[in-house]
Amino acid sequence: MDVVVIGAGQAGLSTAYHLRRLGVSFVVLDGAATAGGAWASRPPTLTMAKVHGVFDLPGAHRIAVDGETGLPASEVVGRYYADYERRFSLPVLRPVRVTSVSPLDDGRLRVAASNGATWTARVVANATGTWTRPHWPYYPGAASFRGRQLHSSDYRGPSSFAGLRVVVVGGGHSAAHVLSEIGDVAASVTWVTRRPPEFRSGEFGPEVGRSIIADVEARVRAGLPPLSVVAVTGLGYTDVVREALAKGVLERQPMFTRVVPDGVEFADGTVVPADVIIWATGFRAALGHLAPLRLREPGGGVRMDGTRVARDPRIHLVGYGPSASTVGANRAGRDAAVEIKDFLARVPAAA
Repeated sequence: MDVVVIGAGQAGLSTAYHLRRLGVSFVVLDGAATAGGAWASRPPTLTMAKVHGVFDLPGAHRIAVDGETGLPASEVVGRYYADYERRFSLPVLRPVRVTSVSPLDDGRLRVAASNGATWTARVVANATGTWTRPHWPYYPGAASFRGRQLHSSDYRGPSSFAGLRVVVVGGGHSAAHVLSEIGDVAASVTWVTRRPPEFRSGEFGPEVGRSIIADVEARVRAGLPPLSVVAVTGLGYTDVVREALAKGVLERQPMFTRVVPDGVEFADGTVVPADVIIWATGFRAALGHLAPLRLREPGGGVRMDGTRVARDPRIHLVGYGPSASTVGANRAGRDAAVEIKDFLARVPAAA
């Protein structure tokens, strides 16, 4: 192949669409069993009425249908993505979990999968996002906790928390979604964050968006890990946030200092009893399979020039850093495809 695209979420499908239009040969390898990218893993209680919106994939406007607001977003978006793959005849192979991308002596790249299959390519467009790499922060005593601990990525709905004392950790939209639902059923809810949450009012207009993208882009150009979206944007007053506020569960507490067997302990020695701790602590970029290429900078991130990795022009990261948003992913897919075609024309193929 000229190009292997890894991941069939929004960034990967956008890249594939533009590569197809430019006449570049490629294949898309997706680790999930079904279409939908990260949307496919969202809990069934996250309905279309609760999401901020589904941004169109390039070349195919999504038409909402009557009655879909009560359907799970995973179902609706999964169907949209699957139809998109068929409509544009995108060569998506699944489930194919890529385990490594390594350099070959002839200048090409070897892409290896967990099923033993391999591909060789001149360029890799990586669109693996973050959903498969949930972040679990270390806190003293966590291993001693006798209750249940889970990451928000494993949250499937409020029913299993009925009558339980729940601590929710994290200040992002995932935490707000969990809090808005378990507030009706849990015996008690304690919300803790490292920093006071910043609630954003007003419209999220183009000027604000450009400012945020510039901030994130400056970090990745310097080789630093990109910040989480909420760290830059704050929490908007979405329907989910308003619901949580109405239920009185957005009463934030400072971060506890340690986990004890039956709860969490704060700096003043107060212990809040807990049966469950939900870590809504975000995600990190899923780039472990690129480790053989040694792309990381001393600052811990990957230094970028647009979508291209500065250390290796054969690697493009789409849906990373400033393109880790619905709007940014589409733009990144187009930019990556154009630059990839130019690279293929300039750099001779291996004999």
